[in-house]
Amino acid sequence: MTKLLVGASGSASVAGLPAYLTALRDDLGATVTVVMTHSARLFLPEQTVGLHADRVVTGDDPTRWPTDNQAALALSHDAILILPATANMISAAATGAAPNLLAGVILAATAPVVFFPMMSPTMLAKPVVGRNLERLRQDGHRVVGPAVDGPVPALPPPAEVVAATKEALG
Repeated sequence: MTKLLVGASGSASVAGLPAYLTALRDDLGATVTVVMTHSARLFLPEQTVGLHADRVVTGDDPTRWPTDNQAALALSHDAILILPATANMISAAATGAAPNLLAGVILAATAPVVFFPMMSPTMLAKPVVGRNLERLRQDGHRVVGPAVDGPVPALPPPAEVVAATKEALG
């Protein structure tokens, strides 16, 4: 069975995460672990995510640190999806920083990592964001989207996330 890790970073678009988790589980038959940053949990409670995922990890429980550390999480999954990927998370990954559990998972990953950027149009247009996205690509990561429908970027529809995941898995 395919094991996916979905990293949720803090963007208002994380509120739509349940639809993506359901699509990944239904269409791929995958088990899904979600690693949520602190800021993601300000937009969407981990209990809600838990209704749509097999497991939710926040890094808050010290008794789980032996099994829920960045290396153990990174090495036990077939692919890692950063959904949504904020400018902050993209910057951390592009520079090799690990200020939180999710960034540490990305840094420790040997499996394919796919980023689904989501930020305001002005942030997305900044040269530094473009350089960070290009750096991720140069480092062998995939970057998908964001979809632009009018003036506001959006995450790709769940079917496109599933397709990108299938492609990453080979």
